[in-house]
Amino acid sequence: MGTIIPETPFTATPAEFGIGARLTLAVMRDDYAAVILDALQQADSTGIALQTGVVSTYLSGAEPDLLRYVSQVVAGASRSGAHVTATVQFSRGCPGEVTCTLPPTGGLFAEVVNLTPTGVHAVAEWALYPLDDGTGSASADHMRDIYAAIESAKASGLTVHSEHFVTRLEGDLALVLQVIAAGWIVAGRTVQHVATHATLSLNSPSLNSHAS
Repeated sequence: MGTIIPETPFTATPAEFGIGARLTLAVMRDDYAAVILDALQQADSTGIALQTGVVSTYLSGAEPDLLRYVSQVVAGASRSGAHVTATVQFSRGCPGEVTCTLPPTGGLFAEVVNLTPTGVHAVAEWALYPLDDGTGSASADHMRDIYAAIESAKASGLTVHSEHFVTRLEGDLALVLQVIAAGWIVAGRTVQHVATHATLSLNSPSLNSHAS
């Protein structure tokens, strides 16, 4: 018998597979610049490549590094006591970014990230976009992945509500980001290009008027 050579596992760097995020932070206070700069300086950017633009900051790196950095920046700004909003978009497998040969499944396996609780309360409006085309072994059924992500959110311990075009998540900032990223990561195991978008609000003066 000849030697059986195992199939070469698919590997790619985060940059090669287009794994990254865009973050925009807004602080509703006169000294907003100082609050934002302090939050950025205090956050651990290990493993992250940063490119700050006019509208947002682009982050490139592995999933655990991206989530840690975003969590620390947003939590740091929130601890100022000011009303803070953050807009974050995570993307993986973007056709304009990919320089590697894709695996037969069309996606890239990654472990779900667990974040350290922040003690900071956050409310998020979240949407997941599995941009599938049915190639490889994955069938084109984007609602399958969206419904699975919502059910996972409901089981997480967060307060979860369906809203127009989004799912509302409420709880510790770390768990909110963890749930958002989990849907994105799991969908990305079978779908080449997956994006997820969330707008987060912290210390909002209108929170009580919208509480359920």
